[in-house]
Amino acid sequence: MSDFSLSDLETIVAERAKASPEESWTAKLVAHGQQKAAKKLGEEAVETVIAAIRNDRQNLVDESADLLYHLMVVLKIADIPLQDVLDELARRTSQSGLQEKANRRDP
Repeated sequence: MSDFSLSDLETIVAERAKASPEESWTAKLVAHGQQKAAKKLGEEAVETVIAAIRNDRQNLVDESADLLYHLMVVLKIADIPLQDVLDELARRTSQSGLQEKANRRDP
């Protein structure tokens, strides 16, 4: 197995976002803006849920990869570094999930 990481994916998304939209799906998503990219992220999330419910292991792997990729595109468009998300996850692991949920402020 390779040592491929989400940081590697973040770097690839950033590089491909600079390409021509005619040559790169990533660049095309970025060119169409956050609304299109977020919609695609939502579609991939639904497909991931369906694969999980169906206990379709290979499809769940495939759809999870699509989901992570589209999340990285959405974060790129929003100019949110992956490290910000990882830092938030690290902060949350300092307490139980139930405690963390109880401490959240409702918008």
